[in-house]
Amino acid sequence: MDLGLHNKVALILASSKGLGKAVAIELANEGAKVIICGRDAKALASTEAEIKKLAPGRVVSFLCDITDEKQRSNLVTQSVNTFGDIDILVTNTGGPAAGPFEQFDLDDWKHIYNLLFLSAVDIIQQVLPGMKKKGYGRILTITSVAVKQPADNLISSNAVRASLLGLVKSLSQEVATHGITVNNLMPGYTNTNRLEELVAKDPKVNQIKETIPMKRFGTPSEFAAAAAFLVSDRASYITGQSLAVDGGWIKGH
Repeated sequence: MDLGLHNKVALILASSKGLGKAVAIELANEGAKVIICGRDAKALASTEAEIKKLAPGRVVSFLCDITDEKQRSNLVTQSVNTFGDIDILVTNTGGPAAGPFEQFDLDDWKHIYNLLFLSAVDIIQQVLPGMKKKGYGRILTITSVAVKQPADNLISSNAVRASLLGLVKSLSQEVATHGITVNNLMPGYTNTNRLEELVAKDPKVNQIKETIPMKRFGTPSEFAAAAAFLVSDRASYITGQSLAVDGGWIKGH
């Protein structure tokens, strides 16, 4: 199936590792021009080199802490200067620390809100004018299945990520006539460094496999395949949706 991604310009946030990296690789394999970013210079360079083997001349990387407003602005400017206006934006972040409500003070909540919500809002605001000018755009937010079915001991993630669902649905209706789709992808328990950290902190997390109908954790490549479809030309009539890639873990409809 031709997804129509050849030479599309895709900016993927927090993409030196994990799910962001998997999405970047998938889009590069489909012929997109990919911009990756992250805070870890070594991991970022390694991922860029890996993608360059797959897609010579179609990947560039920039160091960026997406919690920093100036760095977010520089990221978009550098991306546009390299490949032109952004066609595809995939917002993504690392996960906040696990823990119960009383573990987090107000400053913690402000940081988490900036990380999970404001970073996405800011980047979307910056790329949206270019998408409107083209009459084309794909915006995909990566959240978590926890926005539909809260996960134990992840109260900060459960609370703040849910706000992105309201943004996605409302924005999708505002920009639909401009040829821009806005969707949300909710990963379930997937084999990433983040999951390894949770297991290391609490080995009982491994038992969650028994609550997943498929009895296994997902793979980053499975998640990335769903992301590639949602940002493709083939998904041009899908907008304002939240899709779970979770092996059936969510119990609701």
